[in-house]
Amino acid sequence: MEELEHSLFLVELFNKAFGKPLAALFGLFGLKVADPSHLVPDYIVMSLIVVIVLGLVFGLASRKLSLVPSKRQAVLELIIGLFEGLIMDTIGEQGKKYLPVIGSVGIFVFSCNMLGLIPGFMSPTSKLNVTLGCAMVVFTYYHWQGMKARGVLKYLKTFAGPIPAIAPLMLPIELISHFSRPVSLSLRLFGNIFAEDLLILIMASIIPFVLPLPFMVMAIFTSLIQSFVFVLLSCIYIAGAVSHEGEH
Repeated sequence: MEELEHSLFLVELFNKAFGKPLAALFGLFGLKVADPSHLVPDYIVMSLIVVIVLGLVFGLASRKLSLVPSKRQAVLELIIGLFEGLIMDTIGEQGKKYLPVIGSVGIFVFSCNMLGLIPGFMSPTSKLNVTLGCAMVVFTYYHWQGMKARGVLKYLKTFAGPIPAIAPLMLPIELISHFSRPVSLSLRLFGNIFAEDLLILIMASIIPFVLPLPFMVMAIFTSLIQSFVFVLLSCIYIAGAVSHEGEH
């Protein structure tokens, strides 16, 4: 794999422009950077590109909204409607308030998955650091929302189970269950995107331009499925956290 990997032009350009200033900034905090030309890794640069592009695209698309939607407004409403429908199916009517976070995470994950299909780029989600970061956002968010919806003490009390006598047994089970969720979310997404990117890279090294095409088409489908699974599980976790059923 290391022999197939190559430095990306945009990553080199970014480090050339910002490597030394960032190294100087880190130096103020006592952190020494050995090689400023390789300071920022590829997945961070690619993630920044996704964030900036999405910010510009959706910022422009949300301007001059009207009752009679334009084509770009219609596309924007379609995307929002898809997320809203999924949230309402899993959480309920009250789940609409979670749309900004769920939608942002879902669109970010899908965009990162797709970025690797563009020559000269790579999928940030093919790196475990990125997928784990996304999973931790979901993990932190659903616990926070659970505490807001139920109250801190009542929410924490659910980890002990409905019967105090079995609390010593239920508590470790619940803790393992919850902490395994970000691990599962991150590893599932990372494994699938890493595997498809590696497969395309190998095919391209054998017969460039032609052989990778069928696998790139398949990668579009798997990228969409993995994004959907990530969002669906996030909604299920939030639904479980904010639900008042079974409180005692």
